[in-house]
Amino acid sequence: MLTFKQALPEQTGIPSRCIVNFIERLRRQRVPMHSILLYHRDHLIAEGYYAPYRADTLHRMFSVSKSFTSIAIGLLADEGKLSLDDPIVRYFPEKVPENVHPWISAMTIRDMLMMRTCHASTTYKVDMKSDWVESFFTVPPTHPSGKIFHYDTSSAHTLAALAERLSGMPMLDYLRKKLALLGLSEESYMLTDPFGVSMGGSGLVATSMDLLKFGYFIFHEGLVEGQQLLSSSYIREATSHLSDTLMTSPCRSEGCGYGYQFWRNEKGGYVCYGMGGQLIIFLPDYDLICVTTADTQGIGGGNQLIYDALYEEILPFIQGNPLPEDEKGHCALQTTLENLQIAPLTGNISSSMMGKVNDMVFRFADNDMGFSDMRIHFSDENISGSTNGREGRDKTGNILQENDCHNLLGTLEFTLHGEKCSLSFGLGELVTGDFPVYHQRYAASGVWTSEDTLYLRFHIIDEFVGSVHFEVCFGDGDVTVFMKKQEESLFKEFNGHLYGIVEK
Repeated sequence: MLTFKQALPEQTGIPSRCIVNFIERLRRQRVPMHSILLYHRDHLIAEGYYAPYRADTLHRMFSVSKSFTSIAIGLLADEGKLSLDDPIVRYFPEKVPENVHPWISAMTIRDMLMMRTCHASTTYKVDMKSDWVESFFTVPPTHPSGKIFHYDTSSAHTLAALAERLSGMPMLDYLRKKLALLGLSEESYMLTDPFGVSMGGSGLVATSMDLLKFGYFIFHEGLVEGQQLLSSSYIREATSHLSDTLMTSPCRSEGCGYGYQFWRNEKGGYVCYGMGGQLIIFLPDYDLICVTTADTQGIGGGNQLIYDALYEEILPFIQGNPLPEDEKGHCALQTTLENLQIAPLTGNISSSMMGKVNDMVFRFADNDMGFSDMRIHFSDENISGSTNGREGRDKTGNILQENDCHNLLGTLEFTLHGEKCSLSFGLGELVTGDFPVYHQRYAASGVWTSEDTLYLRFHIIDEFVGSVHFEVCFGDGDVTVFMKKQEESLFKEFNGHLYGIVEK
């Protein structure tokens, strides 16, 4: 199993203080980071996880999955089970209609890898309840394939279905078998579509170390511990500039080109890119790999903030030779890495309104979301965390993320579709729990933005990474609630406005 040699940053030519500056910059910019790993000159020089995330926490990697799918296709090509210039319709005859459009008939596996299909968007989103793979052959195309780059997740999904059809096993199992030397986590898995096909475009759930191991394999062009696991020519081609992306890029980091399910970057390297800040950033000119997990959803240009912090706080200071030992700088880095945590909301943790509305039940007017009532309970019990800045626990076992403190724990209780639900949150603290209805783990905190308005933020830290937000404005005998969810698939009820009056 692949293991990484470790070194002090100075031993590979990077000042520890630069890594601290990189982390602190992202903190100041309020980028919700979940993990950071830096691999320089074949040494792991920094590894940190933001509590409640840990090294063994599985994390949704979103479109990083596409790069894994690309490698599965490359492995099958090496085995002679397919050619990149084969038309994709050849492999799914039962899903192709008799009157299939000629543009679909002509589409090749290579076109799909380059995101140059004949579809301008993801086809299965037209009808999520119908066969996702079949939609790729039945949704009317918009233009000839092989011409224009359009980001199309159904392309990667269909390629994953192809990998499973030709390998006879789930795609991640196939990758584990072929890339056994990497030692990818046995607990990692792929979400599947409603028809049992691995979501090769967005479904990978894995550890940050899994990404670094995969990144090492790519960075070394398939050569691992003296064995060539995949032809180097495929990896070189997959990570090269094959498609222009300027026309559709939402930020400059995505306008540098595309290969076979790999992005190019501004520094002459390439990227495995997943929504929300799931990144493997390859910088060959600097002999550097940076892995991050995060949740930048809802933050305009959030991923660009990560790139810019790396490019500006670390790259300019890399030296060609080892640097003198910097005990103070390295100590600061270690302290920073050991005390990383998702930051709780900051601001006022109390209000004169708390005593007035504590345990007050509000009955909601009819609404499409299905909420019928709500109350908030504030507890003034002391919450004790640990004295070393690591995680502590309250009496229910929820993880707390601060030093010893005397902050408040609150509980938001509501009835949704007739089901009684509750969500715990900290004021000045971060606590974890299980989000009702969807049973996703969360970490939550709250703050009073004014005397009458409470803001609550719930970080979803499970399969469906994202966040759910509540703005609760108390009036004289009434309440107005604004809810917003920033997550791709679930929590649809938690979007919109509610109005309620005190239950007599």
